[in-house]
Amino acid sequence: MSKKTTVTKAKVQPLTKVPSDIEIAQKTKMDDIEKIAAKAGIPLKHLERYGNHKAKVSLEIFNDLQKNEKGAIKGASGAKASKAQNATSKNGKLIMVTAINPTPAGEGKSTTTIGLADALTLLGKNCVVALREPSLGPVFGVKGGATGGGYAQVVPMEDINLHFTGDFHAIGAANNLLAALIDNHIQQGNELGFDITRITWRRAVDMNDRQLRNIICGLGGKSNGVPREDGFDITVASEIMAVLCLAENITDLKARLGKMIVGYTGANKPIFTADLKAVGAMAVLLKDAIKPNLVQTLEKTPVLIHGGPFANIAHGCNSVIATKMALSLGDYVVTESGFGADLGAEKFLNIKCRQAGLVPDAVVIVATVRALKMHGGVAKDQLAGENLEALKAGLPNLLRHIENINKNFALPCVVAINKRTEDTDAEINLIKDECKKYGAQVALSEVWAKGGAGGTELAKIVIDIANQKNNFTLTYENSACPMDKIKSIATKIYRADSVNFSPKAVTQIKKIKRMGLGELPICMAKTQYSFSDDQTKLGAPEGFSVSVKEVRVSAGAGFIVALTGDIMTMPGLPKIPSANFIDIDESGKIVGLF
Repeated sequence: MSKKTTVTKAKVQPLTKVPSDIEIAQKTKMDDIEKIAAKAGIPLKHLERYGNHKAKVSLEIFNDLQKNEKGAIKGASGAKASKAQNATSKNGKLIMVTAINPTPAGEGKSTTTIGLADALTLLGKNCVVALREPSLGPVFGVKGGATGGGYAQVVPMEDINLHFTGDFHAIGAANNLLAALIDNHIQQGNELGFDITRITWRRAVDMNDRQLRNIICGLGGKSNGVPREDGFDITVASEIMAVLCLAENITDLKARLGKMIVGYTGANKPIFTADLKAVGAMAVLLKDAIKPNLVQTLEKTPVLIHGGPFANIAHGCNSVIATKMALSLGDYVVTESGFGADLGAEKFLNIKCRQAGLVPDAVVIVATVRALKMHGGVAKDQLAGENLEALKAGLPNLLRHIENINKNFALPCVVAINKRTEDTDAEINLIKDECKKYGAQVALSEVWAKGGAGGTELAKIVIDIANQKNNFTLTYENSACPMDKIKSIATKIYRADSVNFSPKAVTQIKKIKRMGLGELPICMAKTQYSFSDDQTKLGAPEGFSVSVKEVRVSAGAGFIVALTGDIMTMPGLPKIPSANFIDIDESGKIVGLF
């Protein structure tokens, strides 16, 4: 990383005024959702309308697709996909969008995802987008949603960023029903023998509220429950969210819910959701939430938005059901993974693709000149002006991601430079030249300012590389020891020299193996800002170790969580939250939302 850089005053074009995201979205005339469904090939009988511009898609559509015999979805051997989905989905091309390690300067991953889909549509391709749903916590906390920006957005953006169709509320209700059943069981005699100091299931709310991270509940006397320590997670960190997003159908959902570990007995034996006879009632609460939501881009490209697990504590991808549904409907499916490629893409590939039998056809790595300068050691308030020295110092971050995708996962990739008006030709050319050395093509993405028309260069490259054969390779085998799997991720993907396991983590891994869960994939809980577990180490750090403090098992979701650093499952609000600027006028028009 460069300690001292030189800034050159470069000539740049004056910044074109682009309205705010919400202004653009509110001026857009949306098509009726039935028209979008027809464009996606979804029969109206499978559409459950939520007004004029939102709908859920019934899972029964897979049965119709089976009758149509449209071919088989691509999948790895041993995948747990349902017969209907595997037998009926045609071979749509799966395009996964990821990014460099995020910085406060911004990368624009969701914007690029949406703009790329619109660009593919402009080129005459039948394209469907598959995205995650936003969480209310970040919406009212730090300014930022999950519906893109500028002229590459998904609409109705206000609805999607707020309550949408109620999926997260249903997940929170199911989570808290289980919590209530646990404490009621203890109050009513504790037949299962819960050790109240080892209850692992926490309550959930879809809001950033640090006050609820750790609480004492059951106060007020015997009739009000058994006093014990408890806490809340944000809804997106609930294991139910991960379960919903990895389930193939309602049967698989119920099986996964039943396998969730909620606590341990005094003899250290796990207690499962199924032991509390809670699965049926929880599944009822999730009966609509399991169905993907259909919306549209500003340019009327169909979008399936469904689920939104944390990319730190969970796998950070939209649902398997929505992805497979999109693949059965579109010739090209553009989706994204959370955070940078070391975290989100690694989990997308090693967890989601492994479990669902998916094989990506191409990967897009999003980067900005500004963000790469920050990785090169420049402060956010010093990014203006051409600075080739800082850019060159920050480029190793991007290059390491390229190498991981190309060599470790054996997938073709293209770098999308999310171009800003102030970026100079010299800066753009430097990125292009360095990327070519690593075997990656580069395209400018100007979808924020121009919509799909600003992404056709990128789309043409994506079409080209997606039609090439690839040898998709996972980072580790299922049969490997959990400790070896963690080491494989840390050394191959992060480039750590070693991994240090705390005595607590070693004990927990041994316990997981005794429970017969050692073959589950690994979900690394790590900072998104760095390849290392230290968020201050930007760029492409070397000579570091990763420290695993604790290891948990999410048996229902089907992965082992390795915690590094300080990962919070309940964020807090900033000093000046976005909620302070959001309002609604007498006509019902929302203002201040991005």
